[in-house]
Order: sequence, then C-alpha cells, then structure tokens
Amino acid sequence: MVRNHIIGASLVLAATASGSSSSAEPNLTVGYLRVEVALAPTLSNLDPIPDDIGIAGARTGLKDNQTTGKFLGHEYTLNTQSVPVDGDVLGAAKQMLGASPYLVLDAPAEVLLQIADLPDAEGALLFNTSAGDIALRDDACRVNLLHSLPSDAMRTDALAQVYVQKRWTDLVMITGTAPHDKAYADAMRRSLTKFGLKLSDEKEWDEAADMRRTASQEIPLFTQSFGDYDAMIVADELQDFGRYVLYNTWAARPVTGSEGLSAVTWSPVIEQWGAAQLQSRFADQNNREIRSQDYAAWAALRTLGEAVTRTNSAEAEALRGYIFSDAFELAGFKGRPLTYRDWNGQLRQPIAVVHPRALVAQAPLDGFLHQTNELDSLGLDRPESKCEAFR
Repeated sequence: MVRNHIIGASLVLAATASGSSSSAEPNLTVGYLRVEVALAPTLSNLDPIPDDIGIAGARTGLKDNQTTGKFLGHEYTLNTQSVPVDGDVLGAAKQMLGASPYLVLDAPAEVLLQIADLPDAEGALLFNTSAGDIALRDDACRVNLLHSLPSDAMRTDALAQVYVQKRWTDLVMITGTAPHDKAYADAMRRSLTKFGLKLSDEKEWDEAADMRRTASQEIPLFTQSFGDYDAMIVADELQDFGRYVLYNTWAARPVTGSEGLSAVTWSPVIEQWGAAQLQSRFADQNNREIRSQDYAAWAALRTLGEAVTRTNSAEAEALRGYIFSDAFELAGFKGRPLTYRDWNGQLRQPIAVVHPRALVAQAPLDGFLHQTNELDSLGLDRPESKCEAFR
C-alpha cells in the first residue's frame, strides 16, 4: 500500500526582477513536493487517505493569500512535484531550494532532517506539516525547520488535561506495534507524568484475528484483564485496530486517544471562531472535508503570506524576523491568534478534543494556566525543550 506523503516543499518565495522589495512588489511562488511512502496494510480500508492530502490544504492557503494579495499587488502561485517511493528526495529538495528558500515539507522525520541539513537549506525557512515527532522540537531540532503541525506531545497533553478535569485517574492503554503507535504511546506516558497521572495497566495489541468478523468476541477477552478503570487510551496512529475497540471492551468505559475521544489538529466538527467559513471554502475547492494535515499545510502557506503582507518583503531574513517577532499573529480559526515558539519553531495553537460527531473541548482547558502563554501548557515548554539551535 502506498501513501502519498507530500513533502510540501512549499512556499517558494521569489522576488521579482532585482529581488528587492523596494523596487517591486514581492511575489510568492509556492512549491509542494510529494513523497510517496509505503504503509503497512490495515484491517480496514473504510477511511482511505485522500490522494491530495496536504496539497489540498496548500491550495486553499494559496487562494487565501491570493485574495489578500490582489489588493496589494502581490502575486502567489503554486507548483507541485511528486517523488515516488525510493525516489531522489534530496535531489528534488535541492532543485526547489535552488528556486527559493521557502519550503513546506510533508515528509517523515528522518527525511525532514536530511533536507534541513542540506547546505542548500542554510538560511532557508522549512515548514514541517506532517511529522509530530517530539524529537524534532527537542534535541533534534533545526534552526531552519518550523512546525505548523502540532507535536504528538501537544495532542497528548490536551487529552491529559481532559483526564484531569474529568477526574479520570485510573487509566489503561492498548498500544499498537507500528512505530507511530509507539511514539504516540511514549508521548502519552510523558503527558500523564506531566499532569500527575499514570497508567494502571497497559497491553500491546498483537492480535492476528480478523476484527471485522470477531471483534465482539476477541476484544472483550483482550480487555478483560484490565478489570475496572476510568478510561481507556488507544495508541493506534496507523488507524488499524482501534475502531474495533469501541463498544466492545469488557468494561463499558470511555475510549480515548487515537480513537473515540481524540485530540486533533483539525476536524470537520470545528465550526466556531469562523471555522465554518474555512471548512466551506476547503470543501468547495476540493470536494471533501479538511483533515489535520491539510490544516497544517494551509497554516504554513498562510504564515508566509501573512509575513509577506506585513513586511512587503520577499527576503528570508525579513520574513523570519517577523514570524518570530511579537508582532506576528496568524488568524487560524481556533479562537486565539497563533504564534511561533522562538525556542523550537513550533506553531502555538489550541488543540481540539473531539469525537467524530462533535467538538467536546478545546485545550488548553480552563484552569490550566501558564506564566506567559496558556498555549505553552501544550507540548514542550521552554524549560522542557532541549533544542539548542534557536538559542
């Protein structure tokens, strides 16, 4: 099974003529580089990954930039390129960096680091729109790599706040065997510790049975040993077995995590704060609902579009300075202005806690305070991050 994993080699900013914003209005050319990555098979194909995942969000961000740009004389365009499995990703990245220092990347963490470490990427602004790995915001951070996608830690911190608020203190977890499942489980353990919680029991999912036929028999037996508890956490980022856990557990308790009550970057159920307008624009342009990766790509394009609008410049140094300044704010349809952490490049943003039919809460929840910014209660705060590159 092949997934279109897009290196959103994006936002290729090209100044016109002499390249000086003083002689001509800046133009923004957006490049989006797709990298296809083989994925393991799953038990169900009910939720196929859209072929245009991420790129559709970039297109919507482009149109939003164009709407503003037409009044200011700024032009925005989008170029796309795809790299197949085992293709020359670094060659494609070098080509795009030769055209512009602005790349939005949709790639696995190890590929992101390879691109960020290219000599061609020195002084560039790269945007990660697909990898939630905590290490990218921690000891593996790069000064030229920003993250418009929330980290796994931001999502698990959001759920941990819900557990505290609801006084769900007796927690159990089922963890899948895929690398992303294990990374999510690690992030969840970290979040539980951070908020004074802990797991009372944990099991690894290793069942080979066809859950489509036997979930009602297998899942109760698998979960019976948990006994009583307040809530179950499912770490199934591959979206493999988790759907069969709901309503089949031995004890009738809430299911949270990758299934059930989930913390996500974006969801179709978000309608407040003008979000319904973004949902409608996206659906009209792409004939489907917006997903978290689409939102991250949209936010990356809008970040550069906002910076160009405010600075009237296409220079990387000027845009970077503005993006990390106190003046920068991105209206992200989440109820609060979004800004970037100047210690690891992460875009601060609220995290929605949802089930498939409705928004349940938005983190940070009331009562979870912070000395400077409540959004920094989600993910790696400045004292927690080992990132040295931004200092």
